[in-house]
Amino acid sequence: MDTELPPQPAASSQTWSQRFETALHPAIAQFNASIGFDIELVEYDLTGSQAHAQMLAHTGIITPDEGDQLVKGLDQIRQEYRQGFFSPGIDAEDVHFAVERRLTQILGDLGKKLHTARSRNDQVGTDTRLYLRDQMQEIRAQVREFQAALFHLAEQHVETLIPGYTHLQRAQPISLAHHLMAYFEMAQRDWERLGEVYRRVNVSPLGCGALAGTTFPIDRHYTAELLNFDGVYVNSLDGVSDRDFAIEFLSTASLIMMHLSRLSEEVILWASQEFSFVTLKDSCATGSSIMPQKKNPDVPELVRGKTGRVFGHLQAMLVLMKGLPLAYNKDLQEDKEALFDAVKTVRGCLEAMTILLQEGIEFRTSRLAEAVAEDFSNATDVADYLATKGVPFREAYNLVGKVVRTCLAANKLLKDLSLDEWQTLHPAFESDIYQAIAPRQVVAARNSYGGTGFEQVRQAIENARQRLRQD
Repeated sequence: MDTELPPQPAASSQTWSQRFETALHPAIAQFNASIGFDIELVEYDLTGSQAHAQMLAHTGIITPDEGDQLVKGLDQIRQEYRQGFFSPGIDAEDVHFAVERRLTQILGDLGKKLHTARSRNDQVGTDTRLYLRDQMQEIRAQVREFQAALFHLAEQHVETLIPGYTHLQRAQPISLAHHLMAYFEMAQRDWERLGEVYRRVNVSPLGCGALAGTTFPIDRHYTAELLNFDGVYVNSLDGVSDRDFAIEFLSTASLIMMHLSRLSEEVILWASQEFSFVTLKDSCATGSSIMPQKKNPDVPELVRGKTGRVFGHLQAMLVLMKGLPLAYNKDLQEDKEALFDAVKTVRGCLEAMTILLQEGIEFRTSRLAEAVAEDFSNATDVADYLATKGVPFREAYNLVGKVVRTCLAANKLLKDLSLDEWQTLHPAFESDIYQAIAPRQVVAARNSYGGTGFEQVRQAIENARQRLRQD
């Protein structure tokens, strides 16, 4: 069998120094390279490099004219990239060397001055933070759009009733808006967490060097200000080796996905024939290749599936970091693909679920009304009714269990019992029992703060309206 490798790109030993006499083996060069995925950072690398060049000129390490030429050269590379003319291959190893090499082609030896007082270790840390900072702002805006979609649905369904469940068993009827607003609150915590993590992402490692700082008279606070960082790492070892910010982001991303997945599971159940609580519109559903009657909930199923993918990236990052000695290690190259994929997955899922809520789902209100009237989810209200008549709650609770057993034996619901039957069970029952156990009254009566009572739900929606206006 022919085991010869296909032709590989030429490897260069000049990326690092003349310490090495021969080039990397072609297969090792390909294995070692990250340009295939870290090209995602190219614009952030250019931005960080421009700030570094400005700082070098500001501190007198290079002349102002040299600084201006470096900035203009980096601008040229940015335009080349946006126009599709800058697309380095494996021989560049990574995006940082690719940019420096192209800059040297444009400016000659001056391009080689850009890396003065900087290591790829602090450079990649800076690029990654700039990238994640932007992406988190976009994700935060998407969370707000998702919340707005929930909010508008809730506004329409304050007095629509839906069975509430515990243990996936019918528990008590609730307002559909109350149910939807529970996901609004989950998303609110996600929005807040992203803001909290952002503060720890927005710290500059630029100037930490390889691990120990530099002998050049740099001004780290100047570059941090140019790049809109809130501060700088105070320990150079920590600056180049820290990935807590990435783990925190992946943790937050995992929580967002977990919340989306829970909602997805409910939509999948609601869309089934057994529940029939919702109809999926054609714009957000697909059919079967052999069963023409089917309409499949692909959007929530995919979101539910992709959730495990993001969870995996979090676990991978934790395992990646747990045994690394200070400071930088090549293992840290593996953080990029996890971050990039998690960002794209979360953003894609938020967009899809927002569209589903906005235009892909319709609640079957008549079916929901039937559902809340065909079970014993108002049993707790019978116990509450007796308690208001002076019967100790635990005694009332036990009595209601007997009432339910009686109904089941007679194939009746609570509403079907005659007043004589009620009073046979306990003399405290009066004709107002029927009003007390009517589904709409059962929901309206739960008017405690944060409850499903219509008054409380309307107040929650008004509070949500105010929060949606927050930055």
